[in-house]
Amino acid sequence: MMTKRRSRTPVHIGVAAVGVFALAALTACSGGSTGGNGDDNSSKSTLEQLKAKGSITVAVADERPYSWKENGEAKGATIAIDKKIFQAMGIDEVKVVEVDWNSLIPGLNAGRFDAVSAGMSILPDRCAQAAFADPEIMYTTGLMVAKGNPLGLETLDDVKKAQDAGKDVKLAVLNGGIEAGYAKSLGLKVSQSVKDAQSGMDVVANGRADVFAMTAISLNYMAKNSGNDKVETTPAFVQSIDGTPQIGAGTEVFRKADTELQKAYNEQLDKITSDEDTYLGLVGEYGFTKENMPPADLTTEQLCKGDEG
Repeated sequence: MMTKRRSRTPVHIGVAAVGVFALAALTACSGGSTGGNGDDNSSKSTLEQLKAKGSITVAVADERPYSWKENGEAKGATIAIDKKIFQAMGIDEVKVVEVDWNSLIPGLNAGRFDAVSAGMSILPDRCAQAAFADPEIMYTTGLMVAKGNPLGLETLDDVKKAQDAGKDVKLAVLNGGIEAGYAKSLGLKVSQSVKDAQSGMDVVANGRADVFAMTAISLNYMAKNSGNDKVETTPAFVQSIDGTPQIGAGTEVFRKADTELQKAYNEQLDKITSDEDTYLGLVGEYGFTKENMPPADLTTEQLCKGDEG
């Protein structure tokens, strides 16, 4: 029997508007008339155009196990969710392009693709530039360190203590990632901003960085599947900024003009996130668990405003 989650116990989560690295300047785009393919078809909305051609193009940034491409094949939890949702919307084919993280929102608004499927965190700065669907995946933070964790670093607070004590701890973060915002808010010195998760693991493995901060599930997936015996991950943790726990939520991203597409996506997403069996049937094979399901009372509006749930 399916396990329904529509009556999940409300969870009130403090969400602070932490600073993140500024994204590149965005190119103006109507979104509602181009469908991301450059065609002039102003009489139809993006959703109508996508249904008519039977396909949608989404962008990813190679953050495993959220979404990536391998040997030309798109893989990951958000891709699995996308395929189920868009097929239910009458869009049978999900085409996937891979770009650098900082190119996701600019490329979306420039019309190079129709949506972003990268588990992108819902943050006030980003909400000012694009439209986020309802919360899709909850996550925590982790650190990747050299095998044996020689510096004994398990959280970003440990990194801060070490740096404040004058130790030369080299921290790497994903360029434009939420951990970059944490580092900025904590006053940490960032030695390297890498373009993708693989690069973050590489700089730790080759000794150019002591620690790489990223979402815990991504780091654990890489450590388990890379075959790299020079690195390990710390236990997952929830970072606090000014006393407020930063419990994050990621989701699909659309252009602001594509309200019809966003609404249709949310309607199908609710059928997934409100049912534990359906949710885990899509994302479980990638290491996600019921703890990654968004609380019933957490909304994108709250996260975009930086309000408490």
